[in-house]
Amino acid sequence: MTGPEFRQLCIDLGEAIGRPLTLADMAKLCGLPAADGVETVRRWEIKGPPTGPVAERLRILAMASDRYPILEKFNVFDRHDVAEKDRPAKRAEFRSKLRVEVLERLD
Repeated sequence: MTGPEFRQLCIDLGEAIGRPLTLADMAKLCGLPAADGVETVRRWEIKGPPTGPVAERLRILAMASDRYPILEKFNVFDRHDVAEKDRPAKRAEFRSKLRVEVLERLD
């Protein structure tokens, strides 16, 4: 993920939850301390986003937006025991739950 892709993720997550995300919001979602979190996020926008656990957290939270794929390890919708006609609704429900989680993390 590049800096511009990180910025786009911020925009897409904001659209998914119905409000723009600030740098402070992104710092909070990444689990960064309030004191220097905003500066860290600002650096990520320029130099590229984090790696390791924070990068994985962002990949998971990105699934709240329809613009990002559901990661394979979370995709229980395309299994043989889920009827094809039910899959779109189950995917939408999963994304909806992630949006709620994003909002809860921001409170």
